[in-house]
Amino acid sequence: MSILSTPPALPRRKPNGLRLLDLFCCAGGASMGYHLAGFEVTGVDIAPQPNYPFTFVQGDALAFVREHGTDFDIIGACPPCQADCTLTAGTNQGRSTHRSLLAATRTALLSTGRPWIIENPIGRARMRCDLLLCGLMFPPLRVFRHRQFELHGLAVPQPAHPSHAGHRVRGWRHGRFHDGDMLAVYGEGGGKGSIAEWQTAMGIDWTDVRRELAEAIPPAYTLHIGRAVAAALTTEARWAA
Repeated sequence: MSILSTPPALPRRKPNGLRLLDLFCCAGGASMGYHLAGFEVTGVDIAPQPNYPFTFVQGDALAFVREHGTDFDIIGACPPCQADCTLTAGTNQGRSTHRSLLAATRTALLSTGRPWIIENPIGRARMRCDLLLCGLMFPPLRVFRHRQFELHGLAVPQPAHPSHAGHRVRGWRHGRFHDGDMLAVYGEGGGKGSIAEWQTAMGIDWTDVRRELAEAIPPAYTLHIGRAVAAALTTEARWAA
């Protein structure tokens, strides 16, 4: 079964006058959703990100937010999660040299006095799950890609979580090929799909680099968050005026 189809049309963007800082931005999956929600987005990452589509700063994300965080209305962050992810905590336990930056990120964000959002995969990370998002909540995405979000000074509605029954991830497992309507957007081989299929499944069209697609979250997630946050922040600003 091929899941390649025409990607959905992007929503019309209406600038909201708010600035958002995206820490550990990678190629900009989260940034794109915030951009479509109307934010002026700046991304920061320690590694070069030649495909990042907005204003980009290469440097230490935590040093940058401590120095410049107050220049922004809201801050998002996806600190490296290898030390906390399910695979590292389970299958690869004891093999990883990664360290968690979650606590240091939270401390740096709190120092800014700004509302913030931390995103990570589900694992053993010690973070509140104020919001849980899955690709099934945002058709026609074709990834499960569960992500948890810790929100500070913000509230975002939790969409209903559709049942996974009737959905299956396509690919090889234990020497047998399983057909399915969902894709596993990570790794190489295993019948996991072409780059074009990954792009469509994730709703990402500005990069065709497999590693960047695997690291990203679907922009639909942060579009949902960004719309709720922008509405709240602009309402607060009108009251303050």
